[in-house]
Amino acid sequence: MQTIAIVYFSGSGHTHLMAEAVAEGVRQAGAQAELLRITGEQIHNGRWQSDELLEKLAEADAIVFGSPTYMGGVAAQFKAFIDAASSAWFAQQWKDKIAAGFTHSSSPSGDKQGTLLYLAINAAQHGMVWVGSAAMPSQYIGKTDGVNRLGSFLGVMGQSPMVGPGESAALESGDYLTAQNLGQRVAEATQRWNAAKVPVPA
Repeated sequence: MQTIAIVYFSGSGHTHLMAEAVAEGVRQAGAQAELLRITGEQIHNGRWQSDELLEKLAEADAIVFGSPTYMGGVAAQFKAFIDAASSAWFAQQWKDKIAAGFTHSSSPSGDKQGTLLYLAINAAQHGMVWVGSAAMPSQYIGKTDGVNRLGSFLGVMGQSPMVGPGESAALESGDYLTAQNLGQRVAEATQRWNAAKVPVPA
């Protein structure tokens, strides 16, 4: 069974809900999903460290990256993880793995494209194979469920109002479905990719 790792940071809970939706889509496609949440407690003196998490990413068949969009880019906690993962880059541990990404912000734009571009560039530096969402925006195919309502193809975007003290995070139903679709797509692409791999002669 293929293992899809979903590594993400979530500040107010919205990105966590998107990660859970991706995981649900992965499982619906018959693969195993592993949710790996980046936390502030993993950062010491400005440097992120979790050997256990990096080992799980090295073993996974695919990695889906997720971060809220803060000030037009990934969260600082997620950036600390990416910087620390240069050890995986040196060892080429993620090379030829399928990759994808998702993000969330409280405003309709929020410059979320900047976050997805960053995630895709990081995947390219690791030699990964990027998979976009490919979900047609619902308004163009006569549906009302809001799938890909923000019209993002590089990765999945979500948008919800900011939550106040004591309030729980919630996702738009269309954003949940779009993230779920991404999980299915990544799992299916990983299965095809791994089945087509031909061992390189030594």
